[in-house]
Amino acid sequence: MTYQSVFQRYEIKYILTREQCAEIKNAISGKMQIDAYGLTTIRNIYLDTEDYRLIRTSLDHPVYKEKIRIRSYRHVGQNDNVFVELKKKYEGIVYKRRIESENYLAMDWLCAGGDAPDESQIGREITYFRDFYQTIAPKALITYEREAYAPVDPERDDLRITFDRNILGRDYDISLSGGIYGNKILPEGQVLMEIKVPGVFPLWLTRYLSEHNIRKSSFSKYGEYYTNYILNNEYDKNTKGGLLYA
Repeated sequence: MTYQSVFQRYEIKYILTREQCAEIKNAISGKMQIDAYGLTTIRNIYLDTEDYRLIRTSLDHPVYKEKIRIRSYRHVGQNDNVFVELKKKYEGIVYKRRIESENYLAMDWLCAGGDAPDESQIGREITYFRDFYQTIAPKALITYEREAYAPVDPERDDLRITFDRNILGRDYDISLSGGIYGNKILPEGQVLMEIKVPGVFPLWLTRYLSEHNIRKSSFSKYGEYYTNYILNNEYDKNTKGGLLYA
């Protein structure tokens, strides 16, 4: 199966209540429809340096930032395919490159100096990233349930709206083959909506957001988990000699 490997777009996030989420879904009915994948459970392994350089830099809100992750859209074994994704953000525009690989080969490639799955340009970019940071390793597993919407009109495939709920994170048992559990990253009853578009929003969508006073939010799933759990644990470990949780 073919897949899109290069993305360049704006990704704008909003924190909604369940009621707001239901209202928006009703408002976009007729213009947007659930995509071919339906409701999926997404699993992401975020890799970082030993001192969490990537996420610490990102949380400072620089003009340019980057991160790397391994993603699957279902439970996978070691020989199943996953995506290795390199994401960069510059002046508000997200540039994503991804490549498909068997799960165990992806880990070997990124964490043990193994070879890229192929000698493509994207493979070389990711290998360069790995070599530049030298010590990247799995630092957090972030999972969530996603409902994605695409335009009804196939000629307008440049807009995508996603709704994520039950966002969980953990920094132990970091595996795409494990169960879905961990610490809550969003409070119960809240939904993360993300609008992904290469240029300007459609007028109807801009009007709806404005009329209902729905404002964008700066939100990073990995960033929230790092700030609320990993950073707190590091502080506790350094000052009290113990961890807040196992």
